[in-house]
Amino acid sequence: MRSAAVLFLVILLGGGCAGYRLGPTGGYAAGDRSIQISPFYNQTLEPRLTDAVTQQLRKQLQQDGTFRLSTHGRADISVSGVITRYERVAMSFASGDVATGTDYRVGITAQVTAREVTTGKTILDRPVTGYTIVRVGNDLTSSERQAMPLLAQDLAKNITSILADGSW
Repeated sequence: MRSAAVLFLVILLGGGCAGYRLGPTGGYAAGDRSIQISPFYNQTLEPRLTDAVTQQLRKQLQQDGTFRLSTHGRADISVSGVITRYERVAMSFASGDVATGTDYRVGITAQVTAREVTTGKTILDRPVTGYTIVRVGNDLTSSERQAMPLLAQDLAKNITSILADGSW
C-alpha cells in the first residue's frame, strides 16, 4: 500500500513536467553560439532610447545564457535594430478632469534583424514590442524618463525570448 502511494505521488509530481525542457530550446547547448549586439537606431522623437534598449538587450542575453555575448572579435550572430515607434496611451484619468491622465501605457516597437555572420543569412527580421505602465507624478516627462529602463527591459525580454527559442 505504501509503495503504491509513493508511485502515485511520483506520477502526480512528474506528470506535470512532461512538456518542460531545461536549458536552451533552439537545439544548441547554452553558450554554444556567440551573439553581437549593435546599437539600435532611433527613428522616433523620444531621446535616449538607443542606449537604454541596447544596454538592456545585452543584459537580458547575458542573464538568459543561451548565447555568449561577443563584444570583440567575430560572433556567430549579429543583431541590430531600428526603434520605429514610441507611443503613450492614457489608461486612467484624474477624478473630475477627463483630460488629465494619471496612468499611461507606454510602448516601444523595434524592427529587429538577426543575421548569421558567416553566411549572411537573415534568421530574424520582424517588429518586436515592449510595454510598461507609467504613473504620472508632478510631470509626465520625468515619469517617462524614470520608466524608460523598465520599458527597454520589457522589449529586451521579448527580443531575447524570440532569439533564444529559435522561433524565427
